[in-house]
Formats: sequence, structure tokens, C-alpha cells
Amino acid sequence: MNNSFVELNARQRAFSIINNGSGRELINPEFNTISPHLEPQGIVPESDDGVVLVRGEIANFQVLIISIEGSFQGGGIGEVSGAKIVSSLEKALHVNKTKKKKIYPIFILDTGGVRLQEANYGLLSISELQNMIVALKKYVPVIGIVPGRVGSFGGMSITAAMMSYLISTKKARIALNGPEVIEQEAGVREFDASDKNLVWNTLGARERAKTGLIDELVEDQVTEIIAAIKNAIEQKKDVKRTDREDFYLSLLENIEFKKSLSVAEYEKIYNANKVVEHIFPEAITGNEIVKNSRGRIWFEKLTGIKNAQSNVRTVLHAYKNQKEFISIVPNENNTFCRVQNGEVGLQEGFTIAKIVKKIITDDKDQVSKRPIILIVDVPSQAYGYKEELIGIHLSLAASAEAYAKARQAGHPVIALIVGDAVSGGFLAHGLQANRIIALADKSITIQAMSKASAARITKRTVAQLEEATRHVPAMAYDIFNYKKLGALYSFVESVSSWNPTREGIDKVSKKIDAAIMSVLDNDRGMHFRYENSIAKSEGRQATINIRKLMEQEW
Repeated sequence: MNNSFVELNARQRAFSIINNGSGRELINPEFNTISPHLEPQGIVPESDDGVVLVRGEIANFQVLIISIEGSFQGGGIGEVSGAKIVSSLEKALHVNKTKKKKIYPIFILDTGGVRLQEANYGLLSISELQNMIVALKKYVPVIGIVPGRVGSFGGMSITAAMMSYLISTKKARIALNGPEVIEQEAGVREFDASDKNLVWNTLGARERAKTGLIDELVEDQVTEIIAAIKNAIEQKKDVKRTDREDFYLSLLENIEFKKSLSVAEYEKIYNANKVVEHIFPEAITGNEIVKNSRGRIWFEKLTGIKNAQSNVRTVLHAYKNQKEFISIVPNENNTFCRVQNGEVGLQEGFTIAKIVKKIITDDKDQVSKRPIILIVDVPSQAYGYKEELIGIHLSLAASAEAYAKARQAGHPVIALIVGDAVSGGFLAHGLQANRIIALADKSITIQAMSKASAARITKRTVAQLEEATRHVPAMAYDIFNYKKLGALYSFVESVSSWNPTREGIDKVSKKIDAAIMSVLDNDRGMHFRYENSIAKSEGRQATINIRKLMEQEW
């Protein structure tokens, strides 16, 4: 197709939308910034690690183009590519804070989300770039473009939902979980990945535009893309997609999750939806017999609430001992049938967003903001057809953005990993924390995807996947290898996640207090993750190198 945007590669796309002669690539391929985590797995790296950064102009506007190459490892985000994005966004934020001339970030999203070959680095990087998007939106619109080919999936679909304005061609798809992953995790009867009509009718750009998950559909023409971007900048477009919690919570009350739901039926319910305000009181002692979990055990131990229950069965929160505690817990009686084992689903993400935003509002005029303690035990996000149709990626974006806003407003946000911390569930509930504390318990799993799904997506056997984790700590599924990345503030030894003693609870409480004190000196960012001794000596050396290069290049 003449003038096709989709058919271009990432570098061509970036330069095609800016004024001729105005472009300058940051940390270009001559720097040979390859990922150090791919060659040990027998994977050929790329000299730009699949991300192209270009400063230039569109009309009279200065822009920062972040273009992701979908043909390299499915556009997955790893340590180096993530560090390039985050460091460039930090520079753009500084410009927008201190100078009259604005610089507008524009993402070209052709990405499967986290790069599974360095999965935990990918999760860290995506959470860090999400933090920057939330910060930048206070000054300028952050614009996303989804051309096609790969689309926008995984953690980067959560990221896309956070952007001010989202432009797409009709050739794109947006979803948290790809069809193959849903089929692997939930079965072919839940989502048949071979049914292309089903896939496109559910996840395709046309449907997403009808239900508010994409803001503007354009033809696959470079000129159309440029015009849409220019208009979005001029009009200061910001749809505030992640502020629609009450809309979606009201919508969910009109859907029977145990019955089938066609696309046409959903569109009818969506268009007829009437918004009702939702209020979520603190958890209290209840009478319902519930399934136990590490998230529940630790919530009850730290708050003193026995058999804690709330009006949303899977979300517990309470203000105790001058701290706000939030936990996601399983409930086999949950009416959302894909969310019964502690997963983060539609209702969980929007509920947490409402709770956290109320905390921000309540403390707005307080000099001392209350600490928010995230008790993390999330086996994953929900895998389901209805979840994807409605937009689970937006639900998780609402939760993650609320935590980021709280931290940026001055609330100490502390994540305590007592159970599993997996995939989008961890991005939504845990990774936006100032500090992360984890129990040194071998029963804890931390990763971006289950082994079965990761093997299928990377075209390996589970045995081959497990062999790869021996050489690359970021691929591993255990908390002990995760510690090597430098992401943890504290690693708590000799405390059981399932059977904590009084001594163990006291020990963890002191670690939480210490973490809170460590951020009270106006530390509202996430720099600790690559400024601590483990990060510098081992875990984030590639990140640190990229950040130094960005200082020189900007």
C-alpha cells in the first residue's frame, strides 16, 4: 500500500511522522546497546534492543517518538529497551516541568508486552515507564498509536490504557491476554485461538473503538497518522480513560458472568449503562466461610481483623495502625467465574482504583500522607473471554495508575510480597510501590507468565524453559533469583508465608515501618530499584549504563 504506516519498520515509522530534517535518534544502533540476557539463551540480540527513540518536530511541536519494533522478539520489553524508554521519558518530564517549550511523548506500539526471555526485567521496566506516563500527563497529553502487525498486548496494553489519547488503524488488536494464552490457561471452550473471527470481533480495533478502548480509528496512511497526532496535541486530548471506575463497576453489575455474552449484546449493555457511584467500606469481621490464602492470612494478621470480609468479596482494605492495608484474596463463591483464586480481574482493578483515589482525596490537604501497604498474593490476572471483551487491561491500568498517583502525591506505597506475584496482576497490585519487601519463602512464585504459557509463546518445551532460567535470573520463577535483580528493599528471612508466628509478624511490621521511613524524605519515584547496592553491582547494570548514555545523548 502506498504511504502505508503499518508496512514500515519501527525506525521508518518514527521518522515518517516528523518534519523532514528535524529528527535525531537517541542511543542509535552505533552504541550497540544489546540485551545481555538473550545470547546466554541462544537468541540473537539487536543493536537497538527493539526500541527506536527519536526527537523531532511535528508541525511546530517538539516530540519524543518511542517506536517499538514488533518484528524483534514480538516487540517485547526487556531491561535495555525498557531503560531506554524510561530514561527518555524522564528527560521529557524535566523539560515539561522547567521550560516553556513543551515536548510531547508519542508511543508507536507494536508490542506483545513483557519480553518473556527476560520476564522480570520486563515487568519492572513496564511499571517504571507507566509511572512516567502518569507523571507526564500532568503537563502534556501522552499519545499512543497502534499500527497493526503485532498490536498492543500484555503489560503494554495496560500502558496503552493509561495514555491520554489512543489512535489506531483498523489492522490492530489490543488486549491484555493473547488468544493463545487464554486458551492455554482457561481452555479452548473459553477462547478458541484458531477462530479468527472471534479474535478480531473481540480484540480488534473496530470493536475497541465502539466501546471506548480506542479513541480514534484512522486509515493506514502516514498522512492520516500525522494529522491525528497533530490534532490531538492541538486539542490537548485527554480522555481520562482510567478515571471511569464507576462507569465500569456499574456496567459489571448488568452482566451475568455465568452466561454467554455476544459482542452485540455487550455493545447494547455498554451503550445503555447508567453510572452509579460506588463506595467501598473497610473490611470487617464476617461469618462467611472463605478459602484461605497467604494474602488473607497476612491482611488479617497485620490489621487484627479476623475472617475479614467486605462488600467486594475479593478486595480487602482497612486503615489500621496509621496505615492503609489492601489485599486481593480468593473467593470460590465469586460471581466472576474466572476470578475465584486470587486473580486480579475487572472488578478488582476498578475497586482498588476507587479505594486508592478516595485515600488521595481524603489526605489531599494533609502534610503527612497515610502509607498504603499492598499485600501481594496474586497468581495472575484473570483469563477469560468476557474479561478481554470488556477490557481487563483498562481495569488493571486504573489500579496501577491510582497507586502511581498516590505515590506521586506523597503517600508511601509499600508492597509486601507474601505469596505469588505474577504477570499483570503484579503490575496492577504491587509494582507501583516505592519499596518492595518480600518474604524469603520458596513457595512464592514471581514471574510474567505461567511456565506452560511461556513455553508455548516462546516455542520451547517447559524443560527448555526451565533450563534457560538456570542461566538468566530474570527468567526464574523463585523469589531468591528475583532478589538478584535489585528490585527489593528488604528480603525477610525465616518467616513463613503460610504460618507466620507472632515473632515473624513483628519482624515484618518493623520492615514495613523502616520502608515507610525511607521514603518520607520526599522520595516519590522508583529510582531505588537501580540505585541500591545489589542493582549497581549485579541486577541493573544494563539499566544504569543506558541511563548514563541518555544523559549524554539528550
